[in-house]
Amino acid sequence: MKRNHFKPLVLLISIILITRIVTGQNTVSEFTNDSVDLQKVVTGVIETYPTVMKAKEAINAAEAGIGLANSGYYPDIDFGAGYTRIGPVPSISVPNLGTFDMAPANNYNTSVNVRQTVYDFSKTKNNIEVAESGKAIAEKNIDLVKQRLTSITITSYYMLVYLQEAVKIKDIQLAILEQHLDFVTRKKESGSATEYEILATKVRISTAKNQKLDIETALNNQLAMLNSLLGLPESTRIKVKNRLFLHPVNVEYDSLIDYAIIHRNELILTDLRKKQAELHLQSVKIENNPVISAFASGGIKDGYFPEMSKPKANYTAGLGFRVPIFTATRHKSYLQIANSDINSINQDIEQGKREISSEVYRNANELKTSLQKIDQSELQLEQAEEARKLADLSYKSGTLTNLDLLDSESLEAESRLNLLRVKTEYMINSARLEISIGKQGY
Repeated sequence: MKRNHFKPLVLLISIILITRIVTGQNTVSEFTNDSVDLQKVVTGVIETYPTVMKAKEAINAAEAGIGLANSGYYPDIDFGAGYTRIGPVPSISVPNLGTFDMAPANNYNTSVNVRQTVYDFSKTKNNIEVAESGKAIAEKNIDLVKQRLTSITITSYYMLVYLQEAVKIKDIQLAILEQHLDFVTRKKESGSATEYEILATKVRISTAKNQKLDIETALNNQLAMLNSLLGLPESTRIKVKNRLFLHPVNVEYDSLIDYAIIHRNELILTDLRKKQAELHLQSVKIENNPVISAFASGGIKDGYFPEMSKPKANYTAGLGFRVPIFTATRHKSYLQIANSDINSINQDIEQGKREISSEVYRNANELKTSLQKIDQSELQLEQAEEARKLADLSYKSGTLTNLDLLDSESLEAESRLNLLRVKTEYMINSARLEISIGKQGY
């Protein structure tokens, strides 16, 4: 019987754990079963990264702040009960009539108390608007966090694309060098090659192996960074898809800068902060406005003449009016602080516009340079391929040495690697430009 009861419990716990893993974080199998594309990686990061979760919690806090501000429209209601023993009991003596107690020795009291602000001259209304502006800031901050994460993730993704392909290029280069070493070794045995050619080939192999090791180290480091973004173990082997599709991007500086000024989340956030500061200034201006309130209390207590020990129902009700008369220099200082906050935010807006304009210009310029480098690198690779073919023919005809052929093949491999690098730079610069003008990228 104990086992039969234990099995459902184990099953329930397993289901809960699996559900938490699936809904709360990325699973390793999602990214290791097959090569993954950029969109899947970006989505995996922005759905689970701690800063996004923290930004979402800020919205919850802001909503609670709105609820707190709204509470000013509702009454405060509380229940109270008390017992008091007094002694000596106050009494009065009347000649010929005797002595009368003025209060009971045991005093009991229960009451329900209600306090309600009747009118506060827009104080509560303004507090609600300030709280709602805080929520708008928290919501826009999520977009900013996601956008920054997207930029980091895209860079990491394309660097992985480059490094993965670079390893393949180095493997091909090493395979060719090994074939040459085998060929030259056999030629030396027949007396048609020298020891120098063998050693020179070995040196080239060693150099290529060191270069491959550097690339593999960079690949592992980049993988660790991407795994950290995805919330996976650092040693997880992710393979990303090679998607270096070049697409035309507008690089007209003025139009891009104008678009960025309108759409960048940083400036939108700063504008929201300014509106909140203006609302806060309004709150400070009206903080000395009068407040009209009502109160009521009803309950049961003893002490009523002539049957002072008998509990009786009772009530009190009334209106209150409060207006500050003198607050020293506090009000003036608060106004000064609120105005200073607005002026400071105005400077942040101006600084943001300048920095964004510079960033957009720089990214557009780097993108144009990357495009020019691609054209040059494609031409260089084409020439290197043609030079290697000619060297191969010359080597077979005996007019070129083995080392000259190796030079041409190394040049072709380096040209291919360089073209891959500049294409990767183009994709990264393209994404940076898109994000720098305020496009989401996710």
